Amino acid sequence: QVQLVESGGGLVQTGGSLKLSCAASGLPDDVYTMGWFRQGPGKEREGVSCISSNGGRIHYNDFAEGRFTISRDNARKRVYLQMNSLNPDDTGVYFCASYHDPGDSCMPFEQWYDFWGQGTQVTVSS
Repeated sequence: QVQLVESGGGLVQTGGSLKLSCAASGLPDDVYTMGWFRQGPGKEREGVSCISSNGGRIHYNDFAEGRFTISRDNARKRVYLQMNSLNPDDTGVYFCASYHDPGDSCMPFEQWYDFWGQGTQVTVSS
């Protein structure tokens, strides 16, 4: 049974930083693309970033480019999202997701993802 558990969310002031972590279990191997998505209050869920199974391909949504950094540690079965220069528009629930892909792709569209975590709340105060 695949399980993704996010942590690291919280309340931070504008300009602050947070590092989210996603712990994966039950994945049969390391050939999984990992992604981060978010859903702000009253908004649809949107892609934030993704990283391919060996880390060779990374994608950031425009709003994350230059502020957020995704990384993964396959030995520990974790993926991280370092978020800097946060602003109130970054407020929302952040989800970790994965899909199996031996082709080392990184697709930022949620329909590609098979497994999802429960999310962690990020709140940025002005």
